[in-house]
Amino acid sequence: MSDEDSSFGELVLLIGDMYIPERARELPLCFRELLNTDKIGTVLCTGNIGSSKEMQENVRVMGQQSIYVVRGELEDTDSEDKPLPEYITCKVGDFRIGLIHGHQITPQGDLEALSMWQRKLDVDILVYGSPHVHGITEHRGKFFINPGSATGAYDPNLLGSQATGVRPDGTTTPAFMLMAVQGSNAVVYVYQEIDGKADVGMSEFKKYSDKEEDDTFNKE
Repeated sequence: MSDEDSSFGELVLLIGDMYIPERARELPLCFRELLNTDKIGTVLCTGNIGSSKEMQENVRVMGQQSIYVVRGELEDTDSEDKPLPEYITCKVGDFRIGLIHGHQITPQGDLEALSMWQRKLDVDILVYGSPHVHGITEHRGKFFINPGSATGAYDPNLLGSQATGVRPDGTTTPAFMLMAVQGSNAVVYVYQEIDGKADVGMSEFKKYSDKEEDDTFNKE
């Protein structure tokens, strides 16, 4: 990341489903190099970090302002540490953002079930994990973002899946996202580890006004 990144607005890291060391040894080297920066303001972690204390601590120091981590099904709610929340909401720029792990969604990744959570939390963007496949979906004027698994960890629910980025053994292409927010505008950079190098794609979107949301809903 260059010194020019600060001109993009507030940088928000979207990351999760790492399962270190349960299903993966560590983050890909190219990701570790990219995330060794003080440019990130807020971290939104979808949970399932794993039992590695080092990785848990690394996540908690990645953001310069706010760190939010929710509880995945892997996290031990009976530990001596304060249990992680099931969900959180926060505001970045003009966007209200909700964060859940995603194991609450049945069927996994179902858009209507995700929409129920979006309405429950009253947010413009819902960030979730599980399944371990990254994606950005717009639905009725709201945005649903899955940053994927930062280690490409095995997901038993993806065995036999033909989805892009899913391997025959149920592992996936490692991925995380950085979202640059300026007011009502957001640019999302999708980082994937391919052949040891970080490949990046980009998506842009804008928060809808109330009228635009109504018009979008009425067209469906």
